[in-house]
This record gives sequence, structure tokens and C-alpha cells, in this order.
Amino acid sequence: MNEQPPPAPPPDPAKPVQPDKARRVRALFDDVAERYDLMNTVLGGGVHHLWANSMMDWLAPRQGMRLLDVAGGTGDIAGRFLQRLGGSGTAVVCDINQRMLEVGRDRAVDRNIVRGLSWLCGNAEALPIEDGFADAYTIAYGLRNVSNLEAALAEARRVLRPGGRFLSLDFSSVELPLLKSTYNVYLDQLLPRVAKLFDVGGSDYLAESIRQFPDQATLAKAIARAGLGRVKYRNLMGGVAALHSAWRI
Repeated sequence: MNEQPPPAPPPDPAKPVQPDKARRVRALFDDVAERYDLMNTVLGGGVHHLWANSMMDWLAPRQGMRLLDVAGGTGDIAGRFLQRLGGSGTAVVCDINQRMLEVGRDRAVDRNIVRGLSWLCGNAEALPIEDGFADAYTIAYGLRNVSNLEAALAEARRVLRPGGRFLSLDFSSVELPLLKSTYNVYLDQLLPRVAKLFDVGGSDYLAESIRQFPDQATLAKAIARAGLGRVKYRNLMGGVAALHSAWRI
């Protein structure tokens, strides 16, 4: 009698490995680098500014803190961090997309946010950063775009000093039934149309990546598995987005 092999276990949504994803994401952000900040404002009605401020509120930057902002793009999070510290901290913006960094560097000069700010091209899954480098690691809308979530979280832990802080901001799973139906309409209809207005190649990717991203509890478990402790999360707008916090113990 021939024995059938056991069925393969279902994929773990917290650690997808998608070889083509990095290329797709890089091409998308190459296309929109100069329009990225405006596109974010239009897509979210400016609410992403409130969410970024909530991230900074929870981080509570302190004098002399060293921040590593991964998938930092045009430097929005790092800029807010340095402005809160009045120039007494340092921030490194790391992004896989060189064009996004170039746009961000130019805008930082225009806004006179230069002191303590540096820019580095690198992959969140293999950061060109020494162990224990950062007091705080932030990533906004970046975990959703990595090819291997497990690897990115392991790198986050590696580059944090003992006692360092991890904070992620990203779209998440809406928990309010009435809001969920409205949000689905936004993802299915409005988001792709606005993306096309900005000439975003593969405009369906944005909604697709949000739907495939782990929900709040699943992401919290993945963060804990990476070796980070005291994991907590806070919903924003009923779960449209969520902040996840953890520490390197």
C-alpha cells in the first residue's frame, strides 16, 4: 500500500517569503519617490500625520537618543523625532530605495533638518548596521513591504541595544463591523483609483499588501518570537492602523 505524504502545514502569515516582492516594491517606490509624501496625504486625508505623531508620543524621545528609522523613505519619522529633540538626538534613515533617500535628503535640507540626520541605503532583512547600534528602531508602513517578515524582525532585535525600543506603525485589521465595510470599499475602489491618479505602477499592490499583512495579534506574536519582549499594540481609528511596541530585554 502506498502511503501518502502528510499534507503540508498551512503557511504562517507572520513570516511570508516572497522572492519577487522586493523587486516589485522597489519598482513601485522608484516610480513615486518624488510624489510619495503628497500621495500619502491624498490617500489618507492627512491622517497619517496624526498617526506619525502618535508614534512619536509613544516613543517619547529623550535627549541624546539614537534612532534607526528603517524603510524610512523620505525621512518623515526621523524628521519628527529630531524636531522633538531640538537637535540633541541622532537619526539614521535606512531604506532599500536610493531614490526615496535622495528625495528625502533634499527635503530635509529645505526644511533645515540636517543636524544629526544621516541616510543609508539598505535592506530591512539584512541591515548594514552593527549589533546594538540603536536606542530605538522605528518602521512605518515598512514591515508590510518586506519579503521575509521573520528576518526583518530578527534584524530589528539585532541592531537594538539591550533595553532598546522597537516601534512599528502600519495598516492593520479593522475590528469595528460598521467601519470594516466602509474600509473595504476604500481598499477596493477608492485606493486603486487614487493610486492611478499618481501613476503608481501596480496600483492594486497597495490594497493587496494591506489585506495580506498579519492582524494585530498575529504580528504581536511574530515580534515576540523574534526575541523582543513586553510586546503591546494600540489600534488607531478602530484598527485601520496599529502601533506595535516592544523592547530588547
